[in-house]
Amino acid sequence: MTTRALSDRGAVVLALAAAAGALVHRPTSLPVAIGTVGLAFVVRRPALLCVGAALLASAMGARCWAGLQPPSPHRVQGIATLVSDPEHVLDALHLEVRLHGTRLDAWARGDAAAALEPRLAGERIEVEGRVKPVAPGQRDRLAVRHISGQLSIARVGAWSRGNVAETMANGVRRTLERGVASLPGQQRALFMGFVLGDSRGQSDATANDFRNAGLTHLLVVSGENVAFILALAGPLLRLLQLRTRFVAGLLLLLAFGVLVRWEPSVLRAEAMAALALFATTLGRPVSGLRLLALAVTGLVIVDPVLVRSVGFLLSVGACAGIALWATPLAARIPGPRIVGEPLAVTIAAQLGVAPVLIPVFGGLPVAAIPANLLAIPAAGPLTMWGMTAGAVAGLAGGAAAAALHAPTRVLITWIAAVAHACAHLPLGHVGLVPLAVGGLCAVAWRRGPRAVRPYLVPVGALGLLVIPLALASLTATNDVTAQPVTSAAHLWRRGSATVVVLDRPPSAGFPAALRRAHVTHVDVLALASADSRMGHALDDLIPAVNPGLIVSPPGFHRPHLAVATPGTEVAVGGLVVRADGESPVRFSVVSR
Repeated sequence: MTTRALSDRGAVVLALAAAAGALVHRPTSLPVAIGTVGLAFVVRRPALLCVGAALLASAMGARCWAGLQPPSPHRVQGIATLVSDPEHVLDALHLEVRLHGTRLDAWARGDAAAALEPRLAGERIEVEGRVKPVAPGQRDRLAVRHISGQLSIARVGAWSRGNVAETMANGVRRTLERGVASLPGQQRALFMGFVLGDSRGQSDATANDFRNAGLTHLLVVSGENVAFILALAGPLLRLLQLRTRFVAGLLLLLAFGVLVRWEPSVLRAEAMAALALFATTLGRPVSGLRLLALAVTGLVIVDPVLVRSVGFLLSVGACAGIALWATPLAARIPGPRIVGEPLAVTIAAQLGVAPVLIPVFGGLPVAAIPANLLAIPAAGPLTMWGMTAGAVAGLAGGAAAAALHAPTRVLITWIAAVAHACAHLPLGHVGLVPLAVGGLCAVAWRRGPRAVRPYLVPVGALGLLVIPLALASLTATNDVTAQPVTSAAHLWRRGSATVVVLDRPPSAGFPAALRRAHVTHVDVLALASADSRMGHALDDLIPAVNPGLIVSPPGFHRPHLAVATPGTEVAVGGLVVRADGESPVRFSVVSR
């Protein structure tokens, strides 16, 4: 049986079956699962193949989750391989490492952090510290990265380079980073995000602008980046024979994956690109939807925890939306194609990610439509110029690098300005109700009577645009508003100022509850006590909440922390946070 035996719809069913098996992850006989898949190929039965894929993904998932049992607390010493690039989180350095065959969420401070800061993923370093299970509130989030334990690094020793591929990739990254030394700090950080998906160094304000404008996908590596790399290498690849071209293309994809760190969106994009190269080599090109379905099937069987990765689901959803709806939408959008086609792609991608964004983040920002239309035309040239001229700039340095990156500066300035402007547009978010109105109008357009079709466009526009705009206008106020986030936390707002008061350690769902309330940054996090339970919760909350200032009783030692004593007042925006009493502290929030 070949992929031609499966229709596009059948390939989607196959991917859904594999994803369902990975979600269930019940212990299943691996030989039985493999035998079912093999039998499906022999008898050429697509339905049996779907069953086999579900069994195989379930068996692999059960084995994967069984290997994520939390470790018992113990001292550890050995050679750790860095899995991620070190990143500063307030007063600590955060990274992921692989030590004695186990992937750990690692934190370092002081001299250990200073020794780790210059290192990059793939390099090896001698460490000593203490391992403990991850906090319950972080367990599910870290499990999708195959992490079950946390390492507190106390001492760092000698280091060594990784394998040849990792050493070359790190050399390229350092070269690109040297090339943008002449750019301002935030422009350097954005350049590394556009070209390599490296989010380190980006300020909270910049990250919030891109998130609220629906442009976060530009700061991670996706299929667009992979397409640019293949396009750049295209003239050289076309000089090779067909099979040699296929092998060279796979090696190029492998090198690019090592360079950009194999994030979930990279895995999806590279799997699709590899399948497209294979199909082209065989002379059997297939549709984008089938490529996506086959790529998802293979990935969730090999790595079943991907079905719980928000980044992977967003990448798959956006690609599926473009494959399903971009062409039909472009045909129905009036006006010139140069506007209609990008608009159709943007709307299709937003519809594709809606099933993930709405429940996880609370809604789709309407500002994403104008933001993407204005930013995407600059993002492509920026990525291609950054990978080519950026390498030359890194080798040349000095005035030559500054001159080569003059176009880079212009493009980044434009995209950042678009993100900032669109993030502050009062357009609101598309939730379930307006999305349902728009979806029903779309179905009625395809299936309904011709007489009512002219009225469906304004009704759909009302659902997708006008309702969120009206809700945003109604909720926008300069009055102080307070709302419970969880039983342990209250959220206070006035204008753009945000204060969260924690009466006791919050539950595991607290960060998700903030996202559903459309909170992307907490200006002040006020803690009513400084006991050990609140301290452990604070360590978990800081990466998720990114507070601008922490207010607490004496007992914690963190940067950006104000000690709350009776009468302490902290002003932020139009709010004043006042502390009364000892521990526990009673916080009141009023307008000023």
